[in-house]
Amino acid sequence: MIGAPAHSGVLYVDKPAGRSSHDMVGVVRRAARTRRVGHAGTLDPFATGLLVIAVGTATRLLPYIVGEPKVYDATIQFGADTNTDDGTGIVVREAPVPDAAVLADPVHAVRLAAEAILTGHITQIPPQYSAKHVDGVRAYDLARRGEVVDLAPVPVHVRGWEWRGASESTLDVRITCGGGTYIRALARDLGRALGSAAHCSVLRRVQSGPASVDHAVSFDALAPGSVIDGEVPLRSPLELLGDMATQILDEEGLVALRFGRTLEATVPGAQVALLHEGAIAALGVRTAGDRWQPRVVLIGANG
Repeated sequence: MIGAPAHSGVLYVDKPAGRSSHDMVGVVRRAARTRRVGHAGTLDPFATGLLVIAVGTATRLLPYIVGEPKVYDATIQFGADTNTDDGTGIVVREAPVPDAAVLADPVHAVRLAAEAILTGHITQIPPQYSAKHVDGVRAYDLARRGEVVDLAPVPVHVRGWEWRGASESTLDVRITCGGGTYIRALARDLGRALGSAAHCSVLRRVQSGPASVDHAVSFDALAPGSVIDGEVPLRSPLELLGDMATQILDEEGLVALRFGRTLEATVPGAQVALLHEGAIAALGVRTAGDRWQPRVVLIGANG
């Protein structure tokens, strides 16, 4: 891992249940003693697991961070739909649970057929309690006022389901999907596909692109000042930029970058991360004549 300056980089945080993604941004702001903090994808308050957070000038790289595939471990509770599609809501419909064999058998044809309907490029209706906008208002704000709205189906990509265990009324699965997929909605729809009702009772994100929760810091480790003091080290954003090319800047290239000039491209690729002293100095795109045109310049910026 290429090192990042102390004032700029990314954190993999293991979010606890009951905290919103915005809450975690506030925690990191206090830990890094800067307001320049942002996250690379929300996680429901009831959920736990991986939240990728950028600090300092690294926040400018958030649009370029590779955040797919997303991988979640979920427990689906059968027998009841809730108004939130998770265990925090109130029950709005009850139905018999599927036959125990359907849940307990890793390769049961009935369950696999239902999962297949919810796999691939599909459309799903977001939960009523979601951040989707309806006439400029968040759906969850309307839901809290008791309003039921017709949310338009949205396209999502579900790469696959993996059976991980079951009880008489629950199913533990690992779901790999693209960004924007609501696991709560998949749980709800799987229940309906099996002739039952269901909601997501436990949800944990374990992977987002190249980032893994195995390398995440705990909430308890993020004491005020812990990041700026180096107790919790920042990671380089470079590891989240996928297969983007890298090129080390010499002194001539560094001067050109500071003056906003194009730089000679010495490596193949359409986009490049330009490195100086082991950290990302800028991102650039290839132009005619094998030159790099800087697009996002981090070096010299106030983090």
